[in-house]
Amino acid sequence: MTVGPAIPVLPDWIGGINKVRFKTVAILVLVSILFVACSNENEGDKAKNMDTTDIKELVHDYTVGNAKASSASITSSELIVTDRNQRERTYDLPDDEFFVSIAPFINETHPCDIHSLTGCQGELANEDVDLLIENSSGDVILNEKKQTEANGFIDLWLPRDDTFNVTITQDGKKTTSVISTFDGDNTCITDMQLS
Repeated sequence: MTVGPAIPVLPDWIGGINKVRFKTVAILVLVSILFVACSNENEGDKAKNMDTTDIKELVHDYTVGNAKASSASITSSELIVTDRNQRERTYDLPDDEFFVSIAPFINETHPCDIHSLTGCQGELANEDVDLLIENSSGDVILNEKKQTEANGFIDLWLPRDDTFNVTITQDGKKTTSVISTFDGDNTCITDMQLS
């Protein structure tokens, strides 16, 4: 008869300790997995806390094509970006400023309420216009020559919660409109026809 190495028999209480260790390790692994999953899930929340200057630069980068995405649109309160993998990320806009984009036109326009930084195209691309904006008290907020972007729009950051008289002139043609910057207002203005 051949006798092999002896296998020690452990008392039951030691086996109980191993079960406790196993359960503890299993719980730690699960907590770690949840922590990593939640931290990835909160990436959008991190994006929401961008500095005002950074969010304005990001909006400009999408407007001029320096930043790429499947889509980037801007509501009265947030920038919504969908990447090529269809993941959506939102960025809060400044509390005291409202983004609005105006596409003056002569012959062609399109209906628009929420501006698409990656999709809207106005008629007058890269053209100089004179822009006058007055607030509800009659104070001049802006009075200068502006050039429309390649997409035919003029991007503006105006004070929130006010109404503005906007006048655009070009080569003897003129258009005026009243726009407002309250929560839920349009960020895309495409009905200002120069005549």
